[in-house]
Amino acid sequence: MNNEKTYILGADAEELFRLGVQHQVWAEEAQHGWRLANFKAGQTLLDLGCGPGYCTKELAFLAGAEGKVIGIDKSKKYIQFLDGVAKQYNLNIETIHADFDNMKLQQSSLDGMYCRWALAWIPNPEEVLKKVVDALKPKGKMVLHEYYDWGVLQTEPPKKALAHGIAMALKSFKDSPNEIDIGKFLPAILERIGMKVIGLRPMMKIATPQNGIWQWPKTFFQSYFPRLVPQGYLTPEQVTDALTDLEALENTTGASIATCLMVEIIAEKI
Repeated sequence: MNNEKTYILGADAEELFRLGVQHQVWAEEAQHGWRLANFKAGQTLLDLGCGPGYCTKELAFLAGAEGKVIGIDKSKKYIQFLDGVAKQYNLNIETIHADFDNMKLQQSSLDGMYCRWALAWIPNPEEVLKKVVDALKPKGKMVLHEYYDWGVLQTEPPKKALAHGIAMALKSFKDSPNEIDIGKFLPAILERIGMKVIGLRPMMKIATPQNGIWQWPKTFFQSYFPRLVPQGYLTPEQVTDALTDLEALENTTGASIATCLMVEIIAEKI
């Protein structure tokens, strides 16, 4: 099985760049969550679904020379990229190339775990999180950033072809065996597996052509809409029309994009 193909947006250079844009938009939210969970120097932290490691790198600086960050991802390309980052910056990062179903974590070895947009793409989040709970020390914390309502995504003014592209993107997610809006179910899941939810925070942004947030939905549309053609959700003409609408929207005075509704959940091991 080629794990690179299991990524909904692939793992090529284009996606590496898009993930960098995405991280810039959401980095402040990640750092805020880490502060609330009191992630600090000397701890052993897990970045679950680390991708190319944009958060792993920051967590490693936070954990310091006496701490360690473990980055787990199913993409060999991303793990190799992160290995290069760790070497370049002399960071104490342990990388693990593994699918969540096959990952092995030492019991009671972790002080904390961070996970962003990883659980929405797997069919068994509760089973995976149970592995992390077993690896957490007593009072160890999880910081989770996931979608609560992807369907909130909309533009002002509305654009017909672009709206259709967005609707088909959501349909492709809903047709999968995974739960795109896993964030709304996580509190109940966490309580069932021995965690106590100690923080809930909604997260949403309004993008305009004048702010950097705009590049996040823009690069997603440009990358994902063409991928919907071979899946049968869009035609090539519909993709062209949607991206033409996006360009027109970007040149419309007062235009905005409301991003998907996210949720931050902080939980502590009982």
